[in-house]
Amino acid sequence: MPKKVVLAYSGGLDTSIIIPWLKETYGCEVIAMIGDLGQREDLEGARKKALATGASAAFVEDLREEFITRFIWPTLRAGAVYEHKYLLGTSFARPLLAQRQVELAKKLGADALAHGCTGKGNDQVRFELAAKALAPELKIIAPWREWKINSREDAITYARAHDVPVEQTTKNIYSRDRNIWHLSHEGGVLEDPANAPEESMWQWVVSPAKAPDQSTTVEIGFDAGVPVFVNGKKLGAVALIEQLNEIAAANGVGRMEMVENRLVGIKSRGAYETPGGTLLIAAHRELESLCLDRETAHYQQMLALRYAEMVYYGMWFTPLRESLDAFFAKSQERVTGSVGLTLFKGNLSVASRRSPFSLYRTNLASFTMTGYNPKDAEGFINLFALPITVPQEAEIRRKAEAG
Repeated sequence: MPKKVVLAYSGGLDTSIIIPWLKETYGCEVIAMIGDLGQREDLEGARKKALATGASAAFVEDLREEFITRFIWPTLRAGAVYEHKYLLGTSFARPLLAQRQVELAKKLGADALAHGCTGKGNDQVRFELAAKALAPELKIIAPWREWKINSREDAITYARAHDVPVEQTTKNIYSRDRNIWHLSHEGGVLEDPANAPEESMWQWVVSPAKAPDQSTTVEIGFDAGVPVFVNGKKLGAVALIEQLNEIAAANGVGRMEMVENRLVGIKSRGAYETPGGTLLIAAHRELESLCLDRETAHYQQMLALRYAEMVYYGMWFTPLRESLDAFFAKSQERVTGSVGLTLFKGNLSVASRRSPFSLYRTNLASFTMTGYNPKDAEGFINLFALPITVPQEAEIRRKAEAG
């Protein structure tokens, strides 16, 4: 039986009821760890709520800078997007929360960790793989795999019975996760893929129909694949994302919904608001088109797919993920420059691309035959076509000999 448990606490429905449940079930001391990932919520209120509902201590940890520089930037640099659409906002937040949870457990002498992830979701894997990589000696408690609560409605009933205040109601049943990178929505009408998302569900990115009637242009600068300035002004990591979030959200850019394949083999439906991230992914991709040679660019696309899978699957603290980082650090050395984007009522287009390392050459790309001998192409085509022509010639010869 665990004596002291560090709970990854958000103050939401699930973790709010876990504190009294842990004390009832295990008779243990519960310490709440609240990670500040830029979710713009009342974290001091969450800390007080944890204490009021039975936690012996509660800590708010400011993880914003580390979240961006150690988790978001490497994933962005890799061009990693899960299943063409998901920008991994929850996925790479979980390993960092688990890491700080483990650090706190070791510091305070705890012998167990707990989380509020469901038994059907990806987050249970992300939290637990990180914990096993960093502190395999700590016991992991996952209440959703133990208790008899089977739904969010049951959880609300439990909260009311134990005088635990929660924001969710049976009419506002969405499960949400927010940080500086994104805001996700699950549950409610989204559980049926035939239903369109409710307009009232969206909380961050304005409706494209209500966005300004004038377009907005923003220029994003990169140094070796890492964002460093917006509209000519150098910014720190937190300020940079916050400014891009504000610009994109106001112009209706960054809404997305999808049916995705969870790690556990279940298909699920989610809606995501990732305003600044949408701009950064688009700008980074366009700058790469200017700076990367064809072979590196194409090979990187394969590795980006694998990197996205590893982040989604919770395999952050693994040798392969770290090795891929080494590849991307090298491939991104020339990805320096700026990209201008035009935003208009939810749409995004490229206005400009500039780089001192650009591989684009006007004299080669133009229709004017300068700097290039077109006659050289004839021999190249003949050689390149050998795998095509040789079998054809062999078939003609075979038919001739047979007939």
